[in-house]
Amino acid sequence: MQLIRGLHNLKTTRPGQIWAENSIFEHGCVLTIGNFDGIHLGHQEVLNRVQGLAHQLNLPSVVMIFEPLPVEYFAPDKAPVRLMNLREKLIGFQQTAIDFVLVCRFNAEFAELTAEQFVQQILVQSLQIKHLVVGDDFCFGKNRQGNYAFLQTAGLKQGFEVSEMPTYKVDEQRISSTRVRQTLSTETLQTQGLKAAEDLLGRSFYFDGRVIHGQKLGRQLGFRTLNLNPKRLQMPVSGVFAVRVLNIANQPWPGVANIGVRPTVNGLRPSIEVHLFNWDKDLYGAHVQVELVAFIRPEQKFGNLDALKAQIEKDAHSARQILGVITE
Repeated sequence: MQLIRGLHNLKTTRPGQIWAENSIFEHGCVLTIGNFDGIHLGHQEVLNRVQGLAHQLNLPSVVMIFEPLPVEYFAPDKAPVRLMNLREKLIGFQQTAIDFVLVCRFNAEFAELTAEQFVQQILVQSLQIKHLVVGDDFCFGKNRQGNYAFLQTAGLKQGFEVSEMPTYKVDEQRISSTRVRQTLSTETLQTQGLKAAEDLLGRSFYFDGRVIHGQKLGRQLGFRTLNLNPKRLQMPVSGVFAVRVLNIANQPWPGVANIGVRPTVNGLRPSIEVHLFNWDKDLYGAHVQVELVAFIRPEQKFGNLDALKAQIEKDAHSARQILGVITE
């Protein structure tokens, strides 16, 4: 997978203009557009369709996503919490057969594009699309004036085809990012654990982040931790989990993690703290992936550090049993 950050990084012949004959996609491409938050099974169906068509047509497969998400631009206070930050999403795309991911900055200029301008300037001139695959609820352009019917008409005029992906269902229920968020609520985790989310994602839920310096409180409590910068204002899940950490050894490493705001020590920002079992090396600056294996309990506030330490010991014991870790 190759990342393209913005339309301006397509080849140009003069400042401010993009010419199809000198574009990366001068022979065309097969494209899909969306948020792809979570890259759940429904998204994976779309990506498989795009890649399959691209193979048939001998063209590159392309995914167009936006930063920030359009809903974050128009209504930041009402935007749903992200399942994935941009880095996590790109890692997810790397695990597919998609050739290019085009990240477009969603700003005032982009928001003002009419449906006609979006088709002509972005799809036709910049990307030279030959086939577009979109979901059945896809809308675009200023005031969301463009839809699937509009694209079909435009495609007949401009020489590209459009495929509509029907809603993908599991157990007769539509898979969506919203539904995945619901399965990650504390209430659902307490009754169903992580299985409901994993059934929709087709994989384990994970976070990716860089190990940073923390308050070193874990060392004082006898539980040294990795502190990750989650690059988020809100977390899609919180609580204590049995986890496996990737990218630090030849195999996933077991541990226990607290995800949330650390209320006992008056935490204000989201954090991910992981205690690795049988591990004593520094990992500052490393990018690691924390895979959630099992939910242990909700995050809670304790009256003092002694109570917190006692609970951490119980949590670590539970995680060891879940992961089959031999006691240190």
